[in-house]
Amino acid sequence: MSTTDTDPAASGGPDTVDGSGSWIVSHGGGVRWALQRSGGERRLAAWAQPAAALVLGPFEGNRTQRNGRTALTAPLTEGNAAALRQALPFLQPAPIGLAMSAGFGDRLGLATPGHARALRAVGGAIAPVFAQQSMREMARTGRTPQQVVDDATWGALEAGWTAGYGADADHLKSPADVAACVPAGFTFFTIDPGQYVDNLADAARDDQLRTAWDALPWDRLEDAPSDLRRRYAGRSVDVEGARIVLDDRTITKAAVKYGRAVAHVATMYRHVQAAMAGRPFDLEVSVDETDTPTSHAEHVFIATELRRLGVAWRSLAPRFVGRFEKGVDYIGDAAAIRADIAAHAAIARVLGPYKLSLHSGSDKFSLYGIAAAETRGLVHLKTAGTSYLEALRAVAQVSPALFRDVYAFSRGRYAEDRASYHVSAELGRTPEPDAVADADLIGLLDEFDVRQVLHVTFGSVLTSRTAEGAPRFGPAVLKLLRENPDAYAGCLERHFVRHLRPFVSAAAGR
Repeated sequence: MSTTDTDPAASGGPDTVDGSGSWIVSHGGGVRWALQRSGGERRLAAWAQPAAALVLGPFEGNRTQRNGRTALTAPLTEGNAAALRQALPFLQPAPIGLAMSAGFGDRLGLATPGHARALRAVGGAIAPVFAQQSMREMARTGRTPQQVVDDATWGALEAGWTAGYGADADHLKSPADVAACVPAGFTFFTIDPGQYVDNLADAARDDQLRTAWDALPWDRLEDAPSDLRRRYAGRSVDVEGARIVLDDRTITKAAVKYGRAVAHVATMYRHVQAAMAGRPFDLEVSVDETDTPTSHAEHVFIATELRRLGVAWRSLAPRFVGRFEKGVDYIGDAAAIRADIAAHAAIARVLGPYKLSLHSGSDKFSLYGIAAAETRGLVHLKTAGTSYLEALRAVAQVSPALFRDVYAFSRGRYAEDRASYHVSAELGRTPEPDAVADADLIGLLDEFDVRQVLHVTFGSVLTSRTAEGAPRFGPAVLKLLRENPDAYAGCLERHFVRHLRPFVSAAAGR
């Protein structure tokens, strides 16, 4: 069994583990591992007793002998990450099942130590998904699926994390997305059928619904119109004392709105099954990025039809009432969202069990207690861009000039970059960069409009180039964070403790 040891001198190994690192002990105490820092440079360090020296064989790096022991210093390469996961199996991503969980998007590949610090600070049983990135985010940051998993591996090593973690290939839309992510080691696959949801169904007339019904892909649904109507005729579902009536019009509208999405999820699920070749995995179904809320009857339809098609999933993200915008708290009526989450959670318990997933879950501080209580722990919190915002907070602390430049650039990009997001920030409500004193820049990270402007422009910031073709901000931001790891990890810890504590508290009170 592996343990961590924050006193490396006791091992006779290398003298220090800089930053937030710890020594991880494995192979019967014969090998100690750590991620070490020298300035902004990181390297793998290992120290093996003679009987365990063969464990270091697969690694590329420099070896020295001291008192019969082998010391290894190695670069953070893809091959070394793979070898480390073989040597330390708890660093291999694994399915997390129905455990209460949180996904931590990491667009820079440096956030895992801070996420681990927050998990330890709250002291609760939340299963972490340290590697989480959508194909859209990877395209915008220029990262590969393998880099996302490897960065989580190195971050978990630096944090001395031995409790395991998941890896979520988020918002997958095509078989090609699956093919890109499976070999990288992902074990959690979020299927996004949003483009197949008919957002006009809610406002459609009866004749329009009938026309759309006839045009559904019945072959891909492995169904026939008459069979579907017969299955639901006169049916209602008792959900923990509440009755959901599935009359003919309700089912017609649900099938028109979500039928193509259900067919697409079933197709994608089978692609994941084939690619994983018998290995276990978690599946999430996400219909949150749509124009209208998922009614409770529609949730019943989605779950019932997916089960009929043989799909097995761990979590489902419906489109809740109100607005879940990026980087800011929930916008809507508190009583309405509590009732909505309670009903969806009850359906998930009765028709599953499976977890409800809160997408765009960052910074929804008014909802965490509600979600934790109403789901009774069957919940997955998904965060992404807020870790990038905390990176910018660290930048503002250490280099106000760099932050000011990033902020000015982001304001110039916002009008274009906001197109693929549900946000309501207005540039007119954000201050001009030169109007803010250095000491006040960090406070911009707490303003609604500024947060969203910075949130949605991350890809442009990280990949932009000057007229001469040189990288504009990305390398400078990464260099600053690598040279100041405690500043970034501290920002993340403080921020995510606020996210996680309500879930831990609710779990402790059950």
